[in-house]
Amino acid sequence: MTLLAVSVIGVDRPGIIAAVTGALAQVGGNLEDSSMTILGGHFAMSLIVSLDADPQVDEHAVRAVLEPITASLGLAAFVGKVTDQPDHTSLGSPYVVSVHGADRPGIVSRVMGVIASYGGNVSDLTTRLSGDLYVVVADVEVPLAVDIEALRASLDAAADELGVEITVRAAEPDLL
Repeated sequence: MTLLAVSVIGVDRPGIIAAVTGALAQVGGNLEDSSMTILGGHFAMSLIVSLDADPQVDEHAVRAVLEPITASLGLAAFVGKVTDQPDHTSLGSPYVVSVHGADRPGIVSRVMGVIASYGGNVSDLTTRLSGDLYVVVADVEVPLAVDIEALRASLDAAADELGVEITVRAAEPDLL
């Protein structure tokens, strides 16, 4: 089995998901994992696609089947082979970190840097700008050995630096 990373972005319009996933299905592509959203009026999709062992179907074949769709819809696409198989074993506790405050460069970098310094891993991150208010919501996993109060204190210090409010709350793990 071959795993591919497929990313597609372009001005949003109806039918993009159906067209792209339909093309992937034509070559036997199965969606293993995906994220699709609208960013500033642009559609953005990231997929992990598995392909059966058919040697005729590889990343070049996937690019070829996507090309007419991306050309007709004005989309940009990336297709690349995924070679590493990550270990999906959870080794931590899930938290939701929220940031609210005036917009300025460096908010995401600073806050996520603090989380990373404690070994925290971000599984999902969303940002929105509404006027001058900047909002960040991140799902993070923090190693069990981490003192969560120490992490909160470090995030509070970053919040003071940035002039924003940061909250950290325990999250229930996703049930699938």
